[in-house]
Amino acid sequence: MDEITYSEAVLQEYKVGMGSFSEKLPEVARAFHAFTESCFEDGKLNQKDKQLIALAISVHANNEYCILYHTKGCLDAGGTEEEMMEAIGVAAALGGGSAMSQGVTIWQDALEDFIGIVQ
Repeated sequence: MDEITYSEAVLQEYKVGMGSFSEKLPEVARAFHAFTESCFEDGKLNQKDKQLIALAISVHANNEYCILYHTKGCLDAGGTEEEMMEAIGVAAALGGGSAMSQGVTIWQDALEDFIGIVQ
């Protein structure tokens, strides 16, 4: 018997969870699956590009299940390691940019407001 990898085990766990959810709320599960399948169909963007976007968003959202799922999706759609690394780089830039923009605006404004109150 072959051992399965950590990533395969996590994806299997997700499939089991979705199966249980689908039994309990079949209409919602069907609508969710139809929606996501529609989102990943070829359009102006191909499936590989959509999987790369999904991978980057998954990394930014720190969603382990989606990171694994969309890494596999990237590979299945012909994505390369280099393309995935670039997508992850964009996610890192967005994450850093988000932190910086909040720091130089919201935090700075709050600090000035609170200093005025405290002093």
